[in-house]
Amino acid sequence: MTGRRRWSTEEILDAAAELLRTGDAESFSVRKLAAALGTDSSSLYRHFRTKTELLRAVADRILLAAVDGYRAEGDWKQRVTALALRLREAFGRQPQLAVIWGRYASGGAGSRLVMEELLQALRSSGLPDEEIPARYHRIVILIAALIASEAGISTITPKEYEQGMELFRVAVLGADPERFPALTHFARDLRPLGADRRAAFEDILAAHLAQIEAAIP
Repeated sequence: MTGRRRWSTEEILDAAAELLRTGDAESFSVRKLAAALGTDSSSLYRHFRTKTELLRAVADRILLAAVDGYRAEGDWKQRVTALALRLREAFGRQPQLAVIWGRYASGGAGSRLVMEELLQALRSSGLPDEEIPARYHRIVILIAALIASEAGISTITPKEYEQGMELFRVAVLGADPERFPALTHFARDLRPLGADRRAAFEDILAAHLAQIEAAIP
């Protein structure tokens, strides 16, 4: 009698990423992954001790994809911005996985490479060493939050998008001018949340980096 196939770690991560593309972290389970692979959960636990450990490994592969081919160029702000945009692009290709990074983080090679580059960039800025860990932490939180927010919008269906646009038009263009005078005044210039996401991402990050720069002795 032929035994079950032995799946490699990379094959397991490929299958997990595929499940997460069509679902989310809440509905994902090791049992579902095992069923998709035609095996039992115990065989997967030989590779990953827990579901969280597996999800962290999936997120880390996105980070590895983001830094693949990256070269540190320019001043510290340009380096941080370039890396942030690469992370945005990498998670943009697999938006369902963005929440995994924000929730579970990662301790793998991809995570270490991202951390190293951000810390090196901040160190080259002239900030005192004692301030760098806190500044690094805030930058990562900001980038993760922006990416997760954008991912949430990009995963909605076309029907949901149209429904949202209709609600936006009703809320903005149909507002009572006596009760909402400012909203009425700016109504035709306001844009929905999903518009100009890249420009908003860059502007918000640039403002935060400018704040750091102002604090450099």
